[in-house]
Amino acid sequence: MIKHIVMWKLKNADDAPHFKAQLDSCSQLVPGMLAFEVAIRTAGLEASCDVVLYSVFEDSPALAAYQNHPHHQHVSSGLGALRESRSVLDYETTGDTA
Repeated sequence: MIKHIVMWKLKNADDAPHFKAQLDSCSQLVPGMLAFEVAIRTAGLEASCDVVLYSVFEDSPALAAYQNHPHHQHVSSGLGALRESRSVLDYETTGDTA
């Protein structure tokens, strides 16, 4: 399995709900996507980013299919102007999707 974790710091934190809604539209895009969760920072809890994506893919080809999917490409290009920075970590793992 491949876990794909992405965190964004936005230019304007008030854009986080819109950013999340756009990312949520990418859920279930491709076979082999096992988990997909988008969250925004919660007031009162520690956070160094505004939006986070936690996703799990069956294998590298499933992750590549997601990243190259036309809808994902469209959403990604549209959100690019809203972000100040982006951090990503993809890693292989075994076991459940938790």
